[in-house]
Order: sequence, then C-alpha cells, then structure tokens
Amino acid sequence: MTKMKFLLILLASLLPALISQAQRKAVFIILDGIPADVIEKIETPFLNEIASEGGYTRSYVGGEKGEYNESPTISAPGYNHLLTGTWTHKHNVWDNDIESPNYHYWNIFRIAETSRPDIRTAIFSSWTDNRTKLVGERLPGAGGIKLDYSYDGLELDTVRFPHTRDRAFMFDIDEAISSKAGEYILENGPDLSWVYLEFTDDMGHMYGDSPQLFDAVRKADTQVGRIWKAIREREATLNEHWMIVVTTDHGRDAGTGTGHGNQTDRERTTWLTTNLSPLNDHFRQTPAVVDIMPSILRFMEIPIPPSTLEELDGIPFTGKVSISRLAATRDGKRIRLTWNVLDPEGQLEVLITSTNLFREGKRDSYASIGKVDVSEGYVEIDADHYSGFCKILVKAPYNWCNVWLIDR
Repeated sequence: MTKMKFLLILLASLLPALISQAQRKAVFIILDGIPADVIEKIETPFLNEIASEGGYTRSYVGGEKGEYNESPTISAPGYNHLLTGTWTHKHNVWDNDIESPNYHYWNIFRIAETSRPDIRTAIFSSWTDNRTKLVGERLPGAGGIKLDYSYDGLELDTVRFPHTRDRAFMFDIDEAISSKAGEYILENGPDLSWVYLEFTDDMGHMYGDSPQLFDAVRKADTQVGRIWKAIREREATLNEHWMIVVTTDHGRDAGTGTGHGNQTDRERTTWLTTNLSPLNDHFRQTPAVVDIMPSILRFMEIPIPPSTLEELDGIPFTGKVSISRLAATRDGKRIRLTWNVLDPEGQLEVLITSTNLFREGKRDSYASIGKVDVSEGYVEIDADHYSGFCKILVKAPYNWCNVWLIDR
C-alpha cells in the first residue's frame, strides 16, 4: 500500500468524526406563497443542487384538517408554525395582525439563545414584524432575547423603495435582503439565521398561476443561490458544517392561484428542501412545517427544554425517531392511542393530564398510565377520569409526541 493511499483511507475513516467536531450552523429560508406543484415544474437550479445533497419532499401546513389543531393557511401563522414547532391552537397567531402571540411556546431563537448564550443569531427579512412580533425581540414576555444582527425594515423605506402598484419594489427589497444575507453569512457565519423573501407571494396574489409568478420563483431561486454559495464557501475554507432548509408558508387556491387561507389540498400542500443528510423515514412521509424547528435544533445539538418538548407538535426528520402520527380516539370509557412505528426499539411511556396550564406559563401535572412496546403501534387506556378534555404525552426512546382529546 502506498503512503498516499494509506492517507486517503485514514482520512475517509476520520471524516465522520471531523464533521461531528465541526461547528454546526443553520439557516432557514421562507419563500412566500409557492405551491408545491409550481416549485416542481419551474427550473430552480440552486434548490435542485441543495436537494441533491439532502432531499426534497412535499410537506404540509394547516394542522390536521377538521381537528382541534386546524390552522389558517396564512403567512404569519405559517412562519410561527416553523418558529415554535407548534400549530396555531398553541402559539395563538391566527392572522397577519399577530395580535397576541402566546410566547409560552418558545421559538427556535429563544431556545437557542437560552441554551447557548454565546450563540450568534441573525434575521434577514422583508417584513419587520417577523422580528418584532413573532420572535418578539426584546419583549419581556418572549424572554427578552436580542438577535445579534438584523437586516429588515426596508419595506418601510418608501424613498429607497417607492411603493408602486406593480409591487416591483418588493423584488428590489428581496434582492437587497438576499444580497445582505449572502454577504453577512459569508463574512460572519452566524450560527442560526432566518431569511424571509416575499415577492413570490405578491405575484401570486396579483396574477395567480401565471408567467409573473413563475418568473418570481426563478428569481427567488437565484436569491437562495447567493446564500447557498456563501455557505459552500465557508464549508470549503472553515471547519463548519451547515444545514440549510428552504420552504414556503402556504400554497394557493386551486381555482386561480391568487388566494389562500382555507383548507383545500393545494393551499395546505407545501414543500421543503434541505442539504441535510442523512434524512430519516419521517422526511419521506410528508412532514409538516412544524417539523423544521426540532430538526434544526437536533442538527445543531441544541437541547429543547423538557417543558417545551412536552408541547412540541413537530418531529425531527433527521436522526432516529421512534413514532409519528400520534392520534387519540374515545370509545366509551376507553381511549385508544395509535401511532406510526418508525423505529420499533424499546418501550414508550403514556402520560395524561386533564389540565392545560402550560398556555398560562405554568406546568401541567401528568399521570403516568404505563408503558408499552413501541412496536405495538397502539394502546388502550381507561378514560373514566378524563372526560371533556385531556392532553396525552407519549415519551418514546427517540422522540416525544403529544395529542389533545376534546369531547364534542
């Protein structure tokens, strides 16, 4: 064996360890209002390149249709689904007014800043409310966190960006946002960043399924490319391992493509693409927007506080996962729990409470019902003491799930 061949074999054997020791950084990008069927038929070379390293999948928003967690297919609720890993019945953002978010459901930045006070965070956004209302920067109720860098407010600058009826100024704002994001990430490498771009949604509202929307998607892909190139350059020159996730916040109506906000399949069907690898089976089973937050935090090796984990609606699409699709139904005096088995190893514990104190910032007291093999896929429990309302928490070896049961 030659010396060179020996060194190559040694390097290959050490590569996983080197990656695990590299600094882990993440950026998530929301391209507003692009239906899955549109992103799948338009040329998007940069999104395709990202997916070639990890994967692309259809996903969904809107909670479970017709159930207690059904959520509006509207922008601000969609952003907050991602930020908090919960549906609207918890985070309480029902529309774009963002009147009274429930900050007891911690967002990804608050979790990251609390777990690692030295973490560097950034936001690049064409909508200031994303930082001031959803993240709740500096608000005591939202933890008083301060992002290390923010580039937003451009939509308020009518001198630099005169507001014309054709909304072309919004494209110029997204150009500035994406350019700054690429430059700042390349030069400073923040640990956790959010990039939000709006122009695609504007074109959808104005023209529906149209050449204008399709062209906006191509332009958005180029804007993503600026950020992707910055990440690739840092990975090539520094000891960093990056995760990028690109998604949308809602689809569009099937009739014209100009509207959204309801529960039709096209409005609920979204998509996500990531360079992350490997991806688990959950990624290939139509994940939800709420799954992005726990996936990023798992990649970054940032623990989620147990109190937040108990309420999380999202399931990571990276690493080992025991179960998904937890559901509860009542049959007389019995409650039947069912779940999809993703990894049959071990047992899960079932806990139940009849209170919902968490929404007030307090802890619920759960009673343990017992344990059952994950591989069973279901369990029936006595419901004599739990009528009207109850929350059920399932702690499996590799992830936790929760479900509400509300008698109607």
